[in-house]
Amino acid sequence: MSREQKAVDRARKAFSTGRSKPLEYRLQQLKSLRRLFVERQKDIADAMMKDLRKSEFSTPLYETMGLEGEIDLAVSHLKEWAAPRPVAKNLMTISDQVYVQPEPLGVVLIIGAWNYPWAVTIQPLIGAMAAGNAAVVKPSEVSAHTAKVMEELLPLYVDKELYPVVTGGVAETQELLKQRFDHIFYTGNSVVGKVVMEAASRHLTPVTLELGGKSPCYIDKNCNISIACRRIAWGKFTNCGQTCIAPDYILCDPSIQDLVVEEIRQNVKEFYTENPKTCPDYGRIVNQRHYRRVMSMLDGCTVAVGGDGDESDCYIAPTVLCDVKPDAKVMQEEIFGPLLPILTVGSVDKAIDFINQREKPLALYIYSHDSKLIKRFISETSSGGVVANDCLVQFSVSALPFGGVGNSGMGAYHGKHTFDQLSHLRGCLIKQLKMEGVNKLRYPPHTAKKLGWARFLILKQVDLGQMKRLAMLAIFAVIAAAVSDTLLSCSVFNTSLSICHLPKLQCAKTHSRKS
Repeated sequence: MSREQKAVDRARKAFSTGRSKPLEYRLQQLKSLRRLFVERQKDIADAMMKDLRKSEFSTPLYETMGLEGEIDLAVSHLKEWAAPRPVAKNLMTISDQVYVQPEPLGVVLIIGAWNYPWAVTIQPLIGAMAAGNAAVVKPSEVSAHTAKVMEELLPLYVDKELYPVVTGGVAETQELLKQRFDHIFYTGNSVVGKVVMEAASRHLTPVTLELGGKSPCYIDKNCNISIACRRIAWGKFTNCGQTCIAPDYILCDPSIQDLVVEEIRQNVKEFYTENPKTCPDYGRIVNQRHYRRVMSMLDGCTVAVGGDGDESDCYIAPTVLCDVKPDAKVMQEEIFGPLLPILTVGSVDKAIDFINQREKPLALYIYSHDSKLIKRFISETSSGGVVANDCLVQFSVSALPFGGVGNSGMGAYHGKHTFDQLSHLRGCLIKQLKMEGVNKLRYPPHTAKKLGWARFLILKQVDLGQMKRLAMLAIFAVIAAAVSDTLLSCSVFNTSLSICHLPKLQCAKTHSRKS
C-alpha cells in the first residue's frame, strides 16, 4: 500500500468514527488552526521568502491575514450555516417539516497551487473542516519550502488523522488521484484541471476547479486614467504577476495608449523604486522553468517599460508591451508573470467582441465613470467575476463566490460558499401518519376532479412568512376589536350612570337653593 493510499485510508477511518461531525469539534479544530498563523508566522514567512521572495510584510498581507478572517467568519457563523434551512411549501405539504440539512461529504482531496500556497490551499481546508469533512491536503511541490513547512506544522495544530498532509510531485499526485474521494478541490491551470476531472470521473467524484485564464482589463478613455493605471499596476505586478486574477492584458482606445504606458511607468517607479530588482517588495518568478516560459512571450512584441531579466535570480522586471497584436505569442495563454500587453481597440463594441471571442476568463476588469458602460460589460460578457475600477480585491470579500466559468473553472468558494460547496445539501421532508384524506387525491383511481384538486394543492406555493404576518395581523385585529368593544361598553355604561343620576343631582341642588 502506497504512502498516499495509507493517508487516504487513515482519513476515511477517522471520518467514519464521526468525530469530525459535532460542531464543538469543528470549532475546536478551526480555532487551533488559527493559532498556527499567529504562533508560526516567522516559519511561514521564511519559507515564502525562499520560494517566491515574498517580503516580511507581504506574506501576512497576501497569505495569512485572509485565512484568519475566514476562520473567524466560520467560527462566528458555523451554527447558523450547519442548521436546518426551512424551504417554501405547497398546500399539499403545509403541515409537514420541509427543510435542507447540510451534511459532510466525507473525505475531500485538496490540491493546492504554488503562487499563494497558504491562501489557496488552506482556505478550502477551512471550509472542509467547517462542513465536518476529513481532508487530505496536497500542497504544490513547486513551492517546496512552504510545502515542507506545511507538512511539519499542520499536524501540530489539527487532527493529523482527519487532515493529513501529503507532499511530493507529479507521481504522488497521480497516486492520490487513483484513490476514491468524496470531493476533489483543485487550484491550478486548465491542463491539469482536465486531468483531475478525468481521474475524478472514474469514481463519479464531484470536483471544484479553480483555474485561471486571460483576465481582460478595459480602460475607458474618459475615466481617471492616473488612478486606473495605479490600481492596474498594483494588481498586475503584485507577486511578480503570478496571480490567477491579475489583469492579463489591457484593452484601450489608441488615443490613450501612450498615457497608459507613462502612468504605469511612474507607478512601477513609485512602488518598486528605479531598480525593482533591489526592492524588497518585488518578488521573483518561482523557478527557472517558469522564467524561461515567461521571457519567451516577449518574442515579436514592442517593449515600452522594463523587459530585462536575470535567469540566475529568476528576476523579470515589471514590463509593459505596447501595440500588441491578437496573434502575438503573449496572447495565446495565461501569462502568469510580470508582462502587461496593451491592445488598442477603436470602440466599446470591439472590446466586448474581443473578449467574447476568447475563453471565459476568471476575472473581468472595467475602468470607467460610466455606470451604463460598466453594466453593459456585465450584461454582454461572461467571466468568473467582475470588478469595476479596481482589481484583485474581490478575493478579499468572503460574501462573494470566488470561482470560474467554462475554461476558467467550475464551482466557487470563500466564506459560506466554501461550506456549501463542500457539504451535501440534503433535502428532508417529514410527514406524520395521519390526515390521510388529503392523500386520496394521489391514489388510484385517478379522475378529473382529483387532478383539479391536485393541481391546486401542489402548484399553490405557500409563503409561511406571509401567512404568519397575516395571522398576526388577524390576531391584532381581533384584540383591537375586543379592546374597542370593551371601551365602547364602558363608555355607554358610564353615560347611562350619568343620565340615571342626573335628576337626583338636580333635585339635590334645587333643595339646597331653597334652604
